[in-house]
Amino acid sequence: MLFNSIAFIIFFIVVVSIHYLPLKWKIKKVHLLLASYVFYAAWNPPFVILLWISTVVDWFAAKIMSKEERKGRRKILLGFSLLANLGMLSYFKYGKLLAESFANLMNQFGFEYAGPQLDIILPVGISFYTFQTLSYTIDVYLKRSEPETSFLDFALFVTFFPQLVAGPIVRPYQLIPQFKEPRVATEQQFSWGLLLFTWGLFQKSVIADGILSIVVGDTFNAMYNIAALDAWLGVLAFSGQIFFDFAGYSLCAIGIALCLGFSIPNNFKSPYAAIGFSNFWQRWHISLSGWLRDYLYIPLGGNRKGPRRTYINLMLTMLLGGLWHGADWRFLVWGGVHGLYLVIERLLKKTLDTEKLLAKPPIAILSALVTFICVSLTWVFFAAPDWEKCGQMFESLLGIPDPEHGALMVISSFHIFMVILITV
Repeated sequence: MLFNSIAFIIFFIVVVSIHYLPLKWKIKKVHLLLASYVFYAAWNPPFVILLWISTVVDWFAAKIMSKEERKGRRKILLGFSLLANLGMLSYFKYGKLLAESFANLMNQFGFEYAGPQLDIILPVGISFYTFQTLSYTIDVYLKRSEPETSFLDFALFVTFFPQLVAGPIVRPYQLIPQFKEPRVATEQQFSWGLLLFTWGLFQKSVIADGILSIVVGDTFNAMYNIAALDAWLGVLAFSGQIFFDFAGYSLCAIGIALCLGFSIPNNFKSPYAAIGFSNFWQRWHISLSGWLRDYLYIPLGGNRKGPRRTYINLMLTMLLGGLWHGADWRFLVWGGVHGLYLVIERLLKKTLDTEKLLAKPPIAILSALVTFICVSLTWVFFAAPDWEKCGQMFESLLGIPDPEHGALMVISSFHIFMVILITV
């Protein structure tokens, strides 16, 4: 049930109407929980079972963990939560990739191995809600927070439908306390929520799925190398498309939640205006970058164990962050390139007085432009359907024509104008 579908609009009207009936708060919370299950079941009903498993496992793991003082037992309980959640994520999202990669590796070494033909359907939103519920058990294990006393509130935290399938990834302290008291949006909040939802819908449906998708399709699905100008416009268009698609969906989620009286954090803060790559990750998909920082980068040692270890930690974090986005080795490379950007940036900060340099407006503008171009180039690994298309696009960006067919012109003047207009 996509936000930009008639089915969701009807669903939303019904949910809001019931939410504002004069009912007890507990009944309203049960209604929101059931509505969240209905919303998720609309994608594929059997996968609701996975939500139940994550909810029940993490509820009991945290509950028992909080009463257990022995560190070994606490580790076992945390391990059980990690195994259950990451096990489901690994099987459903990466099972086919790993099976195919292993078969290809065996064939490379001369073994005739076909391997199992896995036809695995990916449960929508599993990457998002897995990270969200894991933050709860990890926080309880680290004694950053106490376990939740209300199973209903915890279940609603795991399944809250506005941000269930595409984020933002909300932490327990950001959402669970809001379930404790009745939530009613003021007239101003409700109006603002509808405005955010409408603007997010426009970004996703009109700009991302409409105008920019045409240019992206023409450039990244071309049979041969294309003209350099078209290639750069295609990369620029995809940079806009992925932002308006993702940020638009996040705005819809924030707006829907606000209409119900709830507040969830912003996920994007003008990321393409970032000055440097660290600054970019403070602005882009903020909930994910914060999760990776707090639950992966810092536990690995962060920047506390010397420069070399810091660079390794950055690379590992970004590599795993890349794989989180999709089950393809191209996403791993994308993460690796971003990790390399962050390492180079740290090396430059050690040798140059970057703070003083960036205080000069021309240098700051140039730095922002370089950041945008470098980030945009990495999106090729997202937009291209395979490695061959990746290579073809990078050749086109460098102005290298196809040996037999030359360089195709694929973008109309109108779409060139629209891409430039949207970018500006």
